[in-house]
Amino acid sequence: MPASSPHRSERSLDAWRHTAWRLLLVLVGCGLAGLLLGQLWPLLCLGLLGVLAWHYAQLHALLGRLNRRERLQPPDGEGVFSELARVLYERQREGRARKRRLLRTLRAFRQAAAALPDAVVVLDRRDQRIEWFNESSERLLGLSFPRDLGKRLGNLVRTPSVSAWLESGASEPLLDVSVTAEQGVRLSMRLLEYTPEEQLLIARDISKLLHLEQVRRDFVANVSHELRTPLTVLHGYLDMLEPEDMPEWSGALGEMRRQSGRMTQIVEDLLTLSRLESRDSLPHEPVDMVNLLAALRTDAEAMSAGRHRIVVDDRAGCDLLGSAKELHSAFSNLVTNAVRYTPEGGSVRVELHATATGGVSLCVVDTGPGIAAQHLPRLTERFYRVSTSRTRGSGGTGLGLAIVKHVLQLHQAQLTIESEVGRGSRFCCEFDARHRIERDVGEADTA
Repeated sequence: MPASSPHRSERSLDAWRHTAWRLLLVLVGCGLAGLLLGQLWPLLCLGLLGVLAWHYAQLHALLGRLNRRERLQPPDGEGVFSELARVLYERQREGRARKRRLLRTLRAFRQAAAALPDAVVVLDRRDQRIEWFNESSERLLGLSFPRDLGKRLGNLVRTPSVSAWLESGASEPLLDVSVTAEQGVRLSMRLLEYTPEEQLLIARDISKLLHLEQVRRDFVANVSHELRTPLTVLHGYLDMLEPEDMPEWSGALGEMRRQSGRMTQIVEDLLTLSRLESRDSLPHEPVDMVNLLAALRTDAEAMSAGRHRIVVDDRAGCDLLGSAKELHSAFSNLVTNAVRYTPEGGSVRVELHATATGGVSLCVVDTGPGIAAQHLPRLTERFYRVSTSRTRGSGGTGLGLAIVKHVLQLHQAQLTIESEVGRGSRFCCEFDARHRIERDVGEADTA
């Protein structure tokens, strides 16, 4: 330790001095005896050989104790070898104390990992053999201690989706998978980089979360469905009331019709979301993008009523594989939002182009007011509004981008958003190469 270094240096210097004086005394004694006996050099050489033999004997004894891993005792002598033994004794004592601390820390970590409700498995990176796992792994993954130690995880967890996930490198989390035969247990799994030689598998029970999510979906779907009937009755009575008969109520009746129509649209969007969330996949069929882009142009021009410049640019020359109905709904939501929030005189551009990875991207670009960066990550949340007054005034329901996100997820696609305040926004639906279909040569490339 730094505080004791000067003391140790002084003690070491004293040991060397003591040894030097001892050597000097031996040589002086041998020299005097040699002078008296008339054999000076032979006795001096004999004394030096004796000192050398004694040093080698001390080294041999010390190395023997170290090789036998004996526990050293604090020496009570003086000299270099006593100081060396004392230093080794202190290092040995510090090493034992450090080992005890490491063992306590390791034991605490293992106890903490064993108490976790999530399954934790330490795997060898080379062949994913199990090196250690906690108690929750026995319940969630069906492992057994100590029988499964040293075995490959893929040979014990035989769920096809898990095996394919491990073989692919497990770069992304695996969500909603059933591993054991126990009914109703659903897991999410992550594979983390632990050390250069090991990986850490974490499996979490998400059964309750999925159940609560299903309860929420059912509640929203049921409430939305039940709202249809009273809204239909309201529409019927409002249609019976003519503003000409009651001119003083014309403004109120018009506002009631607009708000009831908006509520009806919210109910329809909620039902659409519930329907999308209840599905794991959509039927995949060839989608004629020439016709779809033409329909998007028609919708945009009808909504714009000549107030904007509408441009559709088809540079991909290909079609998509997916659900034509759902893709039209998603793309139409993006185009409708662009027209709705772009001021008069602005432009809305729909682009279909190939990506560098062999996929295809449909982008809707507008020259609207733009969106601040802090709002972008939350735009696809239900009812999230950048500006409450602006969105309600424009007639939006706050559910359009949520619908777009769910449609794209069912197509294994993603939505990217770029926007700058005062310069407009760019919403892109990016599909991978699996969803690209080459179009027949001769079809129009520009809608």
